[in-house]
Amino acid sequence: MHICFIEDTHLHGGTQIWVAEAMRDFLAKGHEVTLLTPTGGFNADDAAGTDARLVTYDYDEVVNEDSAHQELWTAALAPADVAVCTVHPPRDGFHCSRFAARCIEQAGLDTVLQPKTGTIVPEYLREFYAPPEDINYQVICITDFTRRYLIDTYEIPAERVSLVYQGTDIATFTPDPTREAEARQRYPVPTDAFPVLGNVGSFEHRKGQVALLEAMAQARETLPAVQLLLVGDGPDEALLQQKVAELGLQDNVTFFPFTREPVFVFEVLDALVLSSLYKEGLPNVLLEAMAMGLPVVSTRLAGTPEVVHDGETGLLVEPGDVAALTRAITQLGEDREACTRMGRVGRQLMLDGFDKRHQFDAFLEHFASH
Repeated sequence: MHICFIEDTHLHGGTQIWVAEAMRDFLAKGHEVTLLTPTGGFNADDAAGTDARLVTYDYDEVVNEDSAHQELWTAALAPADVAVCTVHPPRDGFHCSRFAARCIEQAGLDTVLQPKTGTIVPEYLREFYAPPEDINYQVICITDFTRRYLIDTYEIPAERVSLVYQGTDIATFTPDPTREAEARQRYPVPTDAFPVLGNVGSFEHRKGQVALLEAMAQARETLPAVQLLLVGDGPDEALLQQKVAELGLQDNVTFFPFTREPVFVFEVLDALVLSSLYKEGLPNVLLEAMAMGLPVVSTRLAGTPEVVHDGETGLLVEPGDVAALTRAITQLGEDREACTRMGRVGRQLMLDGFDKRHQFDAFLEHFASH
């Protein structure tokens, strides 16, 4: 089988890491892989060291949808049986799945377009998922919430919408005492700190880190030894550092750079906090932390309740609700036994149904059947 990934972004978030890992897995299993992505982006740089066929384009110029870019995309798509296109935000009237659909239709290709999404953004158009062009398509959802929304709200035929959970690398994301010493060197925290919380991801408004810092300031009144590790990078980093100073949290919050090895972060944490306000599906970092036996405090968005079972594998709060976030953090800090129990139940959930080794095979089975 020949799979083409369309990843129309320079970013290096969880979706892009999944694409990089999926490419390697599919190549190792003897499949052909093409990556169609902007020049100089994370996935383009990552794929340069693989056997994948790499086709890059100018991120700014492609929005013109000129004949040169149409020829480039068509040539990239032509040999592929399946084209998996992450549904990213539109820009200047351009959308990657629409453009891919047009290339497939006008060239008369047999390639099956498969827009892939875990996130519902109300202003996104139905055609980003179900192209009006007369082509064969199948939408892949990584959460059941998203699948049901596309069927019920966008009225996409149910037979066109499939659920395939992404899963996580259980073999890697398993607690390892031999790794802990290095982890504590990379991510030092005070010896008496508890709970040690982590927020791993982009520093941007939608991730809700400002609300998390406000909750930290309130929780510190009850839990003076609470610690938060903010791990990542992004446009709001300076703003968040300023917020830490304004709230007097310098002794309770530490910034660390983006990492391709979050397992070392998880080794030092007592819990993960996902404080996102919107535009989440089922974040990789959530599954990774749960595989490591960590309880999760998460906002109730899209697919998060499908794995964060409130009071069983973690605690759910409404997006932007600082008071609820404060209570959840405080609850974990005051009940170590519950903290450990939720982490244990969450890890078992990952073992039972979210092992990436099996999920990559599930994607391949899906491609073969559609």
